[in-house]
Amino acid sequence: MFLTINSKSQTPLYEQIVQQVKELIAKGILEEGEQLPSVRELAAQIVMNPNTVSKAYKELERQDVIVTVRGKGTFVAQASERAIDPRQRKIIQDQLNKLVVEANYANVTKEEMIEWVEKEFKALGGTRHAD
Repeated sequence: MFLTINSKSQTPLYEQIVQQVKELIAKGILEEGEQLPSVRELAAQIVMNPNTVSKAYKELERQDVIVTVRGKGTFVAQASERAIDPRQRKIIQDQLNKLVVEANYANVTKEEMIEWVEKEFKALGGTRHAD
């Protein structure tokens, strides 16, 4: 699993891991049921404290993105195992609201915004409910 961590980013390291794992899954690079490296293996690969990787894995589990099977390892969750979290949807809606306000002040049109969103979904492989 290839992750690029930016230690100078304002985004916490564990959140960078969470976001990149979710992106790899969305793009189909990591597939449902695929085993992930152990916490220690991933920490060694990306030269990071295992506690940070552990925190990221716990957050991914909380979001039903991955599952850990005792004695077997950590795996990408099946889509059917991923619950639709109303709190997560609310967070996304709030972030979108802020983005739309900023876009409005930057004179970005609705059409441009829609084009950009469609482009991002397409970059993920055109999967999920974007079509």
